[in-house]
Amino acid sequence: MKKVLAVSGGIDSVVMLHIFRNDSEVVVAHYNHGIRPNSADDQAFVKRLAQKYKLPFETTDGNLGPNTSEAAAREARYQFFEAICKKHGGRLHVAHHLDDVYESIAINVLRGTGWRGLAPLRNPNVERPLLGWRKSDIYRYATEHQLNFRQDQTNNEDIYLRNRVRVALLRASDVQKEQLRQLYERQCQISSEVQKILDCFVSEQGRSISRDIFIDIDEQSGVELLRELLSINGISQTRPQLHRALSAIKNYLPGKQFPLNKNKYIRVSKYHFSIKSN
Repeated sequence: MKKVLAVSGGIDSVVMLHIFRNDSEVVVAHYNHGIRPNSADDQAFVKRLAQKYKLPFETTDGNLGPNTSEAAAREARYQFFEAICKKHGGRLHVAHHLDDVYESIAINVLRGTGWRGLAPLRNPNVERPLLGWRKSDIYRYATEHQLNFRQDQTNNEDIYLRNRVRVALLRASDVQKEQLRQLYERQCQISSEVQKILDCFVSEQGRSISRDIFIDIDEQSGVELLRELLSINGISQTRPQLHRALSAIKNYLPGKQFPLNKNKYIRVSKYHFSIKSN
């Protein structure tokens, strides 16, 4: 399978490209967003790198403009990468590293995304070969191999939340970062456990679901599993509502019902429960 490398020209992606430079399955992809006046220079720089390594090069001009939000730019960028992956039958590779994980955790928590903010960068369709690297490892590698790269001027502008978070994390102690890493690993584990259980009975939605599943797992995993299950059935609940529903599943006597909203409820039997409509 082809490896589509998303290369911006910055130090992270330049290091990733250098690591894969001798891989004949690599395709270099660059999205010229057109947000900064010198973005065409980044595009030309990445093209020269691809030519230097004798690798196929794919690019496009987004012409998004300077007022484009980070979210809109990211969506446009990944739409381009997805198209290139389909064209070449490849899998996207991006240069996210461990410090990016810390930043994403902090940003998502600040945005109030709950536990999902603690397990970012887990898209199974994207490869992240540098995820075990620290930023210092990347700088060391670039220095040892005398790699040139482009500097993104927007990385120094405090109008962007990620830049402000990055500066704050620089002040964090090694102990705090280690705690963050351990928390990240725990939340990834919870995410995996939830997904495995969902895969087992997602095809059974509308039928009875074993109460034992929710009795045996820990509270946090049970809440997230129930959230996903209800979401499949088009039901959205707050965290306190989810905790109450989980308690009903675990403790209600057979025949009792727990209301979810005006139209749907949970019906509990001795060993199972089901989601019903009024």
